[in-house]
Amino acid sequence: MPQHILALIPARGGSKGIPRKNTIMVGQKPLIAYSILHARTSLLINRIIVSTDDSEIASVAKEWGAEVPFIRPAQYAEDSSPDIDVFRHALIWLKENEGYEPEIVVHLRPPGPVRRVELIDRAVELLIDHPEADAVRSVGPALQTPYKMWSISANGYMQPLLRLDDAADCQSLPRQQLPKVYWQNGYVDVIRPRAILEKNSMWGECVLPFIVEETLFELDYPEDIPAIEDALKRNGDGSPARATKSKTAERHAV
Repeated sequence: MPQHILALIPARGGSKGIPRKNTIMVGQKPLIAYSILHARTSLLINRIIVSTDDSEIASVAKEWGAEVPFIRPAQYAEDSSPDIDVFRHALIWLKENEGYEPEIVVHLRPPGPVRRVELIDRAVELLIDHPEADAVRSVGPALQTPYKMWSISANGYMQPLLRLDDAADCQSLPRQQLPKVYWQNGYVDVIRPRAILEKNSMWGECVLPFIVEETLFELDYPEDIPAIEDALKRNGDGSPARATKSKTAERHAV
């Protein structure tokens, strides 16, 4: 069993859809608190770090039990900043400043506060059981198949987005005859640092699917809040109360 399993929660200060989204109250908690508490409740995660560029988010994250050992540089907190820059910065900082090198990193996104902790742990266990895999990525069945999608060329004509080798016109085939496809849903991703640091990828060369078929909720706009709050009530939070000292930090210090 890996000794160092890190939950890394990215939470920048800027947000266009909802200003200050990560600290907005959803139910009885700031949005970011749910991801922190999911990690605290996990049976496998033993350290929780929030990567943020924002002092208010850092303060709230600490109140709810996460560590904030660094402030993320502004160049990694822009609208266009990719996840891999955030994760590479965190891993390099931790190694250079603490000598800490996690064996597994769990990516928990604050905009998706409705999760079951047992699914987080199951995704971690899946990666543990497959040492050859670089990552586990949560996916769900796609509502639309890309085999019936089109692009429009510069000359204005349509072209099939995808083709099947054994079908000249897969756009006309019944959906049941087309390959099953899945979309990445952001519920939870589990990554080995080698994918990020050595392969410059958030999933590496060998990624396992973790299929989550339950309804997913993501906070993008204020009108999303009532449905998320209802889902949290139905789920029961299952979260421990606010903590001024991180339980995972205590574990890490042992």
